[in-house]
Amino acid sequence: MSDEQRQLLLEQVEPLLEAGDREALRAWLREQRTSDIAEIAETEDNERRRLIFNVLETPEAAEVVEKVNEATRAELLELLADREIESIISELDHDDAADLLAEMPEDVAEKVLGSLKRPDAFAIRKLMRYVPDSAGGIMDPVVISVPAVATMAEAINKIRAAEIDEDFYSVYVVDENGRFLGDVRVRLLLTRPEATRIGDLIDPDTIYVTTGMDQEEVRNIFSKNDLIVVPVLDESHRLVGRITADRVIEVAEEEAAEDLYTMAGTNPDELETFSAVHAARIRMTWLLPALVGTGVTATILTSFKTHNPSIYIAAVAFAPMIAAISGNAGLQTSAIVVSGLATGHLVALRFLTVLSREVRIALLVALSCAVLGGVACALLLHGKAPEELMQPIQLVFAFGTAMFSAIMVATTLGLFLPFLFRRIGIDPAISSGPLVTTANDSISVAIYMTLAVLLAA
Repeated sequence: MSDEQRQLLLEQVEPLLEAGDREALRAWLREQRTSDIAEIAETEDNERRRLIFNVLETPEAAEVVEKVNEATRAELLELLADREIESIISELDHDDAADLLAEMPEDVAEKVLGSLKRPDAFAIRKLMRYVPDSAGGIMDPVVISVPAVATMAEAINKIRAAEIDEDFYSVYVVDENGRFLGDVRVRLLLTRPEATRIGDLIDPDTIYVTTGMDQEEVRNIFSKNDLIVVPVLDESHRLVGRITADRVIEVAEEEAAEDLYTMAGTNPDELETFSAVHAARIRMTWLLPALVGTGVTATILTSFKTHNPSIYIAAVAFAPMIAAISGNAGLQTSAIVVSGLATGHLVALRFLTVLSREVRIALLVALSCAVLGGVACALLLHGKAPEELMQPIQLVFAFGTAMFSAIMVATTLGLFLPFLFRRIGIDPAISSGPLVTTANDSISVAIYMTLAVLLAA
């Protein structure tokens, strides 16, 4: 929805909410898409949200709760009565219900599950056992499968009898034990004789994922193979669900947001609440270690104070330039590597290939910055009297050498750390966060001040 459309909707709904006219509001909401109602709910306060949900039918209310952002949804779940939440959960598909219940406190989720019909509760509990960010956690358990011995006519009759609201593109074929054999495209069902055995039309190269596969890997499989849907198998190779492209789009958005938040030194938990205290606590969890790191940098700087005062004063003036340039060079490298790892790009997964490319880039960048930085240093020092500054030529040389060295070290860290973190099971995006950036600053300043003292003394 464009900004103009959003503003128009708000102008239309505001008088209805202000007047508290339920009938007029109900009639107006019936004409709107649930996605638009969700955006309206995100902009209003709890009193007006309560009025909106008072007039919404349960199916529409369920869709709105599903589509609002996490912070608004958390507030809505506190605002709605238990019976309303139970009605909303009962309207959702099992996979969406499992996702929503996972966001609730455990005792509330158990209470809601206890109110559902036994088959529904069993299916939702089964889905909630999977890791939320795995293929099992994002799959839709509703699939159409037929035995390999079935004929086309039998398969079509099963499709007609199935109660499924979602679009489907393939019929999955299983053996007598429910193990997956492959799929048959719907177009073949419509173009082959009715007596044809469906097992004869199986695509043996059907791409599938397993329940424990990470959702990021699932997204990469969809991207590389231009898939619309993929079957999900358990550890025994039995068919348990499917994942569709629209769900993968949601996963891609979640992963991109998660990486962005991590690189900025926070995390997606900020989206779960509007509380400023909660958000500040999350950010300070990252900033406090960074504060300690800057203290280390300051300690490094002051430790050189006992050397020649004129050299120290001049050298300190250029320390921020060294830290800033080297830190940004390292950040550029880590951002490229993290992006490559996240998308599963083949080149990014080959460490030696990436190493060869990034080292050549780093050498060119480091040499350029060293020369340009050295020239800037010489110009800034030009005209200083000897008693104000000892050996300016040596200091310029020290600055250029330190700039080159610091950029190479920072780039090396930006290259190695994402691969290392990925290998030990840590999100590679952390390597671009404030903690690593602060460490780069301390290392680069230590290199610079050491060279400045040694070469300009």
